[in-house]
Amino acid sequence: QVQLVESGGGSVRPGGSLRLSCLAPGYTDTMRVMAWFRQRPGKEREWVATIQTSDSSSYYTDPVKGRFKISQDKNKNTVYLHMNTILPADIGLYYCAGARRFTFEALLGDARQFDTWGQGTRVSVSS
Repeated sequence: QVQLVESGGGSVRPGGSLRLSCLAPGYTDTMRVMAWFRQRPGKEREWVATIQTSDSSSYYTDPVKGRFKISQDKNKNTVYLHMNTILPADIGLYYCAGARRFTFEALLGDARQFDTWGQGTRVSVSS
């Protein structure tokens, strides 16, 4: 069973940057799609970005396009979320997730396709 451990969250000023990390030993052997989701205060969990582990194809929800980038380093067993130009609307608990099966629904962020989840790392924005 692959375990996912997120890190890198913290407090940042509007317009600032953070890099979230998801340490996932062995994920390349079992996970076909990796993703970041977030839960903002008072909101449902929502998809942020996905990456296909075989070829690093990536997909993003519209509010983060052009600002966030998902990447992977297979040698380090780590998936990253590079967050730039952070807005107050980006605050929340960010989760890493993995899907063992490749589906287009997983690529497009259907949470039901993901069977492995981390505990989350919190991002806050302070002016």
